[in-house]
Amino acid sequence: MFSGGSAAWLLGLDLRPTDPVEVAVPPWSAIRSRTGLVVRHCEISPEEVVSVRGLPALALPLTLAGLCLQLPAVEALVAIDMAVQRGLTDPAALADYAERARGRAGIHRLRILALLAAPAESPMETRLRWLLIQAGLPKPDVQTNLRDAASHFVARADLYYPAARLVIEYDGGNHRERLVEDDRRQNLLVNAGYRLLRFTAADIHGRSDALVAQVRAALGPDLVRSAHKGRLGRSKKSVLRKTHRMVMRAARRLVTARSGSGSAGKRR
Repeated sequence: MFSGGSAAWLLGLDLRPTDPVEVAVPPWSAIRSRTGLVVRHCEISPEEVVSVRGLPALALPLTLAGLCLQLPAVEALVAIDMAVQRGLTDPAALADYAERARGRAGIHRLRILALLAAPAESPMETRLRWLLIQAGLPKPDVQTNLRDAASHFVARADLYYPAARLVIEYDGGNHRERLVEDDRRQNLLVNAGYRLLRFTAADIHGRSDALVAQVRAALGPDLVRSAHKGRLGRSKKSVLRKTHRMVMRAARRLVTARSGSGSAGKRR
């Protein structure tokens, strides 16, 4: 069955399906990897396989978990965002799957990235958002409809910080052809009281420090500090949940051990 990027492409994601072709086979299979073909031997249950145009592929959640193992975190998030934007899944469904599949390969990262997943309309928008989050800035809203004081629709923002009324836009390769339209849109946003920062691929890949500094300055120290405190609070809660699970597991093992020793004493 197809796996990795090949399965993702069959399932509707815009990933390279044949560079290389990726398949998953049972552990006992004699098929091996070769040039242009990556073979992974693993146990897959029938319910984790779907048929797409008559071709077997790993189901989407398992495919995304595999990509979390294979790709850098930001590129795995690109694939997850793409699946969310195309209506193939949603963050809640991925979090639910990650909980049920706890302990399997790739699931830990899938659980973390599912918390960040959003319907970004391009991979570069995802990379821009990732850059801001990794720099410790608040998580922006994604693809938000913005309105003026009269509630008239003005524009849809790639990324948006409501508390600062800050719009962040990624200008892709087609910006030159859309220059007039984008300028008019920017004027509408400014007149409606929004602030706007625009970035390109060159900024994301070559001037990331300057990009983050501009966004940080536009947000202001109070908003950045409040986001930092929120992350610390979530981190403490996560540690408490993990500690609770460890204590409960230890308690269950202790009860099982005592039960076993009690049974042995009765037999004696």
